[in-house]
Amino acid sequence: MDIALLLKAALLGILEGLTEFLPVSSTGHLIIFGDLLGYNDAHSKVFKIVIQLAAIMAVCWDYRERVVSVARGLGRDPAANRFVLNLMVGFLPAAVLGLAFYKTIKGVLFNPLTVAVALVAGGIVILWIERRAYRPRLHDVDSMRWPDALKVGFAQAMAMVPGVSRSGATIMGGLMFGLSRKAAAEFSFFLAIPTMLAATVYDVYKNRDLLSLDDVGVIAVGFVFSFLAAMVAVRAFVRYVSNHSFAPFAWYRIGFGLFVLASWQLGWVEWSTP
Repeated sequence: MDIALLLKAALLGILEGLTEFLPVSSTGHLIIFGDLLGYNDAHSKVFKIVIQLAAIMAVCWDYRERVVSVARGLGRDPAANRFVLNLMVGFLPAAVLGLAFYKTIKGVLFNPLTVAVALVAGGIVILWIERRAYRPRLHDVDSMRWPDALKVGFAQAMAMVPGVSRSGATIMGGLMFGLSRKAAAEFSFFLAIPTMLAATVYDVYKNRDLLSLDDVGVIAVGFVFSFLAAMVAVRAFVRYVSNHSFAPFAWYRIGFGLFVLASWQLGWVEWSTP
């Protein structure tokens, strides 16, 4: 087994786990750092898809009591039914638009320069939202109704552009539509479960010809590190968002995106292009 390749897998796994639920775009970071590390061939596509599932499993584990409670109450408990309905409604926009534009998005937008532009634009939007005066009307996910979930779902659909950030779009959308910071973050986590699970299964199916037993060890290393890093990130992020602004994440996005664009313009790095 190639030790250098395993180290790349571990690094990318940690990167995925730490960024999946932060408003900085995990997909964008994987595209950029995969390019830097020279791990951007066909097999790397499957690797990057599968390690996202590890991050989702970390959320399921961290919120296992809630997940089990909802599963047991489904069909009998109105609160559980409403919660699942909200997740289904929130998932629909991304599912419909993702199926419609899958080839275009994967073929044209998955490159470091697109990611850099989206990082900068998304950072500016976050700063704009943070500077608006607003009063949350929904302080927990159980207070949401399906129209609230649908609005957040359309915000999530914007994250099909790599670099936008799925968690960033859903959290910022939640804030704009009346959710408290903690409620917006938690609904983003829960909405990630059906969204990312469906995306992972669909992506693996579309790229099934690239699957190889030789890649099992690399994928396993990335999977484990992604799971562990996501566990740390989710718990820390929930504590942070309750009373803090998202502005630091916005400035990070802008700085990182501008650096990538500058490195391309000045010829420091030969980034991949569509």
